Amino acid sequence: QLQASGGGLVQAGDSLRLSCAASGFTLSSYTTGWFRQAPGRGREFVAGISWRSSSHYADFVKGRFIISRDNAKNTVYLQMNSLKPEDTAVYYCAADQSGVVRERSTVYDYWGQGTLVTVSS
Repeated sequence: QLQASGGGLVQAGDSLRLSCAASGFTLSSYTTGWFRQAPGRGREFVAGISWRSSSHYADFVKGRFIISRDNAKNTVYLQMNSLKPEDTAVYYCAADQSGVVRERSTVYDYWGQGTLVTVSS
């Protein structure tokens, strides 16, 4: 089971850190991805980190978001800086048993429930 948390209402330019905590399995053995879905839009890839700790980002978050893991806490984080109103969405974390980060959401085996991020202008 995955539990995403950390969302909230912030102003443009602010930062938030999202957490994805796993229970029942060891998250460090999986590739973990963050996705988001804005109202009226499809789910899109944001960032991912493989079990080898190799990371990959969508172009629209490069230089602003950082993905990391804390194996002792069985948790993956998404540090979001310089937030923009267009970052407003429900953010989901997902886990995949492959060894590489993939952007296609359908390959992920486990999903968290989502956490809402709202960025006001």
